[in-house]
Amino acid sequence: MQSSRVAITFAILILIAAGAALAIGHPGFAITIAVASAAGAFAVWMSLPPDGQNLVETSGETEATLPLPAVVTLTDDAAIILDGNRIAHANAAALALFGPHIEDEDYRLAIRHPAVTDYLATETTEPLDVIGIGGSDRRFLLHALTIAPGYRMLRLADRTQAHVTDQMRTDFVANASHELRTPLATILGFIETLQDANRPEEAAVRARFLGIMLGEARRMRQLVDDLLSLSRVEADRFSPLREPLAVGPIAEEVAATIATAEALPPKRLTVNAAPNLPPVAGDRAQISQLLHNLISNALKYGRADTPIRIDLAREANELRLDVIDQGDGIPPEHLPRLTERFYRVDPGRSRAGGGTGLGLAIVKHIVERHRGRLEIDSTVGVGTRFRIRLPALSEPLSS
Repeated sequence: MQSSRVAITFAILILIAAGAALAIGHPGFAITIAVASAAGAFAVWMSLPPDGQNLVETSGETEATLPLPAVVTLTDDAAIILDGNRIAHANAAALALFGPHIEDEDYRLAIRHPAVTDYLATETTEPLDVIGIGGSDRRFLLHALTIAPGYRMLRLADRTQAHVTDQMRTDFVANASHELRTPLATILGFIETLQDANRPEEAAVRARFLGIMLGEARRMRQLVDDLLSLSRVEADRFSPLREPLAVGPIAEEVAATIATAEALPPKRLTVNAAPNLPPVAGDRAQISQLLHNLISNALKYGRADTPIRIDLAREANELRLDVIDQGDGIPPEHLPRLTERFYRVDPGRSRAGGGTGLGLAIVKHIVERHRGRLEIDSTVGVGTRFRIRLPALSEPLSS
């Protein structure tokens, strides 16, 4: 079909060229054009492969002819073309994954994965999940496709991040269910007990149980509130931030609110803001929540009656915000995981203090949305410093 279409196309071009020459009164020129065009058409037709014999074939349907190297450049995944067992060509992603030496090697020596070797020894077209290529925790989906007699294309689609996301989702559901089930079981147990504790002399027992139930219900409400906050922050992560904010007054406002609510003694919570601080582009409600979470965390884990400082200063083109407590500190092995959802250094102490395990996860997402950085430094027995770096706007706000 392809060669027939080409021949018809050239025939039409011959007629057009000859007609144009006749129209301008040059019959000899018309004959010359016709002969030359016919010769060109014949040469092109002879150079075409027979119908249905194109190089690239998939599922029995003929597609456009492509050179072998061009086939693997059409995908961003790691792709390899095999000529028998020899790697005839590999794209940049495959060379980065396996090394630049793999071309012209036997694929069994280049890839060195038993599952891949067994898979390619068969003629199956079903994809294969492969674990361990390029790292013990990396995952790929391998497709093998025959593209011409003796030639196969291997495509390795990286599924590492998708697997991590799925695992995080599974862990999140399991953790959230556990966090909600525990207080709910407590409340149900006390309700069943109170149904039988109706005698006048049991008033003290009822009051104690009701107090515990109220605390558990508040904990459940706080957990739901934190889940909603985390969901909102994630939903807004791509929303532009255009409002210029002065973080110093926001820090003083949040600190005053917490000091009043917790009845803190004077100078337990101090804000030290350097003069002429630059504004940042931000979301006021989220910056307030970030400060509230960090200060509440410092109060929870700092030693009683020790000061908590909120320091603000400018460093180069950034606004630096530090929240510093004096407490037991955090062992270094826990620091990389502090911002994971529901992660707790001391689960019993955190729950007893009303923590949900989501506060620092919310802080991390707020910092990311504001294109900032979160740094955590802690010394066991001394205390912890949470440092936030936010990009500063070029012009300060007018007072």
